[in-house]
Amino acid sequence: MEKPKLVASDVDGTLLDPMARVTPRTARAVRRVVASGTPFVLVTGRPPRWIPPVAEETGLTGYAVCGNGAVLYDIGADRVLVAHGLDPVLMHDVAHALERALPGMRIAVERTGSAPAYVVEPGYANPWGDLDNHGRVAPRAEVLGHPATKLLVRHSDMSSAEMARAAAEVLDHQVDVTFSTNNGLLELSAPGITKATGLADVCTRLNIAPRDVIAFGDMPNDVAMLHWAGHGVAMANAHPAALTAADEITAPNSEDGVAEILERWF
Repeated sequence: MEKPKLVASDVDGTLLDPMARVTPRTARAVRRVVASGTPFVLVTGRPPRWIPPVAEETGLTGYAVCGNGAVLYDIGADRVLVAHGLDPVLMHDVAHALERALPGMRIAVERTGSAPAYVVEPGYANPWGDLDNHGRVAPRAEVLGHPATKLLVRHSDMSSAEMARAAAEVLDHQVDVTFSTNNGLLELSAPGITKATGLADVCTRLNIAPRDVIAFGDMPNDVAMLHWAGHGVAMANAHPAALTAADEITAPNSEDGVAEILERWF
C-alpha cells in the first residue's frame, strides 16, 4: 500500500514483545508515526485502565479502541467516549446457555462507568495471573447484575478454541464471541461489536477511509479488523485465523514485527 493515513495495532502479542514490553525499536517507530501527523490507534481487548502503561512507553495520547471494540477511550483526556454494553438479562441468558456447553466454567465482567470495573465470581482464575487489583469477588448473580462491556468466560480444563466451538453450538449469535489467548478464555461482547467496528468509529471521526488504514494483529479477536483495514498485517507468531485473514505477514513480536513494516514509510 501507499503510506498509510492511520496505523492501528493490537497490543499483546503484537506491539508488545513476549515479556509484555515495548522494545526501543518499536517505541521509536511509533513515535515517528505520531511525529509525522499520522494517527496511531491502539486496538485491544484490554480495558481502558490497562492502556496508560503502553501509552507512556510509546508517547500516545490519541484514541484507543478497548474491550475488543466495545469501548472508545481518549488516552490524553483519560475519558471513555463510547461504551457498548451487554444487558444483564442477556448476560444471564448467555451464561445459562453456556453452562450446558461448558460445565464448570467461571465468569467475570468488565464494566465502564461503574465501580468496581472488574468483578469475578468465586473460582475464576485470570489466565494472565493476578494482574488486576481493582476488581472484587461476588456471587454470579451479582457479577451479571449490571451492564458490562465484556463478559469473560473461563474454563481451566479447555482451550479457548475448544470453548468457542462448544459455545457456538448453544449461542445463536446472541453475542459476539472471540478470544485473545488460547488458555481457556472466551471474550463476549454485544452482538456485532468487534475491533473492526471500534476502529471504523475512529476513522469516521477522523475522516479516514478503510483503504488508507494499516492494521496489525495476532489473534482471532483481530480477524475482523485485519479484514476491514486496507492492509492487514499478521505477526509471524499469530494464530492461524489471523494469518489467514492478513494481507501480509511480518516478523514475530519478539523481533519488532510492527516496526519492521512501519519503517517502510516512517
